[in-house]
Amino acid sequence: MPKYARVMVDDSGGNAFDYELAGEAAVRLQVGSRVRVPMRTRTVLGTVIGLSDETEASGVKPVTSIVSADPILSPLLIRLGEWMADYYCCSLEHALRSILPQVIRKAEVTHKLRQFARMAREVAPEELEALKGRAPLQVSVVRCLQEAEGPVAVADLAARCGASHQVVQALVKKGWVLCETARVERDPLQNESFVPSQRLELNPEQATIFERVLQALEEFKESGERTDAQLEKNEGASAEAAQKKSRPLLLYGVTGSGKTEIYLQAIQHVLERGQSAIMLVPEIALTPQTVERFKSRFASTGHEVAVLHSHLSEGERHDEWHRIRDGRARIVIGARSAVFAPCQRLGLIVVDEEHENSYKQEESPRYHARDIAVLRARLENCTVLLGSATPSMESFQNADTGKYELLRMMGRVDDRKLPLIRVVDMRLEAAKKSSILSEKLIGAIRQRIEKREQTILFLNRRGFATSLICSACGHVCQCQNCSVSLTFHRSQNRILCHICGYAAVAPTKCPECRDPSIRHSGTGTERVEDVVLKLFPKAVVKRMDADAMTRRDAYRETLNAFRTGKIDILVGTQMIAKGLHFPNVTLVGIINADMGLHLPDFRAGERTFQLLTQVAGRAGRGDVEGEVFVQSFTPFHPAIQYARHHDFDGFWEEEIEHRRQFDYPPFTHMVILGLRSQHQARAEFSAVTLARRLKELLPPGTTLNDPAPAPLEKSHGFYRFQLLLRSRQILRLSRALRSVLDKLTFPEDVLVTVDVDPYQLL
Repeated sequence: MPKYARVMVDDSGGNAFDYELAGEAAVRLQVGSRVRVPMRTRTVLGTVIGLSDETEASGVKPVTSIVSADPILSPLLIRLGEWMADYYCCSLEHALRSILPQVIRKAEVTHKLRQFARMAREVAPEELEALKGRAPLQVSVVRCLQEAEGPVAVADLAARCGASHQVVQALVKKGWVLCETARVERDPLQNESFVPSQRLELNPEQATIFERVLQALEEFKESGERTDAQLEKNEGASAEAAQKKSRPLLLYGVTGSGKTEIYLQAIQHVLERGQSAIMLVPEIALTPQTVERFKSRFASTGHEVAVLHSHLSEGERHDEWHRIRDGRARIVIGARSAVFAPCQRLGLIVVDEEHENSYKQEESPRYHARDIAVLRARLENCTVLLGSATPSMESFQNADTGKYELLRMMGRVDDRKLPLIRVVDMRLEAAKKSSILSEKLIGAIRQRIEKREQTILFLNRRGFATSLICSACGHVCQCQNCSVSLTFHRSQNRILCHICGYAAVAPTKCPECRDPSIRHSGTGTERVEDVVLKLFPKAVVKRMDADAMTRRDAYRETLNAFRTGKIDILVGTQMIAKGLHFPNVTLVGIINADMGLHLPDFRAGERTFQLLTQVAGRAGRGDVEGEVFVQSFTPFHPAIQYARHHDFDGFWEEEIEHRRQFDYPPFTHMVILGLRSQHQARAEFSAVTLARRLKELLPPGTTLNDPAPAPLEKSHGFYRFQLLLRSRQILRLSRALRSVLDKLTFPEDVLVTVDVDPYQLL
């Protein structure tokens, strides 16, 4: 029986302390239990991360009380958190806070309670007839309850019968109805209806891939948590053999090749073995469609689907998390944080669109969900399947070197053709009437409207115009907190900062010289929508971006309307760029393909190629061949030309050689140290001081660039400086950085961040 517990204290900056176990605590506590412990003059919450018979600490205090003896964190997830803290150079507390949602860390959670009514005794027809004339609502309630198969929520009775709570209480006083209060689970999908679907017959190419996935699943048939001794054995002499056996599968399949059906059937196989599965999608926006496909497939078989993402209410997240932990929901669908779902007997993790930047968290711990999925699969001894039509450079390089196993699907379902992509040189369109939509694209849209086919227009920028500029003095309206221009939103008549959210009324005169000739410059989705409405007044046009989709259900409702043909033209940002399947979409227009192509970021070309390919892949997924118009001012850029020819391999060969030549990832690991302060001089001085200290202590083989202002020099009122480091030994570098940062003292208003394997260099 252990005598001491190592407790990670909440909100302590990552500190863990030893506490004495006595009485009930010595018997019941396990690794992962939640407890209350004394901390100076107060009692705080914490998680048990270890048990032992000895301690080197003095003056050890006993555990105050047990919040939850049953572990809410498994030893394996704690181990995963320890790896995250080590690799991403963050505190263990920050890592565990990512794994364990805040609503679960709370000591007490308010459960949702509802009143339910049921018949207390049988009521004769003559009794109802006597009541009908003077209390018709009471009669309606009785009949509703008599027809119901079980208890009915009092709130639902009000909706069905128009009866108030007082009407139900009158029946309770008569002794006819009994009311009871019961706890109900909050279900984010309770108002959704799903039409059951059957598994589809796989084509020969899909069948070959699926057979290999099944073989991989069988290799891990005895899935479950491995002991520390087993883990250490695999990390030792037999590491190479273990890695070969448990290689992640990288499914590279062109858009429309049927990757989702592979996922569905693989998960079905896992469920039949009594295991669970996690399905990751890159953005919350993709969750509704994925949930619909999975619920339609599995609901009729009795398998529950749980959803985890940041748009859930606290109560919904709490109840979904416990449904997963209790094993009642064995399919989990969600964005990046769902990779930490407390699944029982995990058999498969699927990471769809594995190349997506949104899998990378932008606050501490700055983890990448794809990489965490690979590590968790290794710890859980289960299969991980990564899927994409445009794999990331890192994943494809891992496949090229044998760390991942590459599976290819190069044909579309039912032998449908990939869309024909036409590149429009916008330099030739500049002098024409419309500088936003080319004449060729306008003509193609008109044809689709006549044929009752649908069109998607993509522009990765919100708002009406990118800036307001004075034609007299050249003044551009800038954000007072960030070093960016403000975007004009005409529907709100406001200028907004898309970095910090600053907003102001759009000026009618230049704030600098008071000239009234201030005008908008550049193009956003709001302006595209305006132009399209004027060109095609009889068409139904809908805009889908962060400004238009403010209501919780707006995204789902818009997609349903588009699916049923109620919308002719859908204008949007990245929300509509990937993962959506609409067979009647035969035309896609990419308004400005150059956006993001010339940013100071070595991944700019890769992102552009991926985005163009993914957006183009929305066209021609039905019986009619699709067509894509790519409007560009640099039409001969390699990223655009390779996307035009659907040539991922050609793009990869050219891009990987560029990365090798300049020693960029995936040939090296990169770390960005960010320093920010409201005082520019302090931020710069701290960056210079840190660079000088790092040069003395960094491990050999590390490249350190001189401190410099960040490309986005000011954000949210803070001046930003960066140090860029590169090394092939990332764990050695992370540990060295932790050692240096723990010893250095910075001015109180200077904040230091560490981003390992960054995906944004701005």
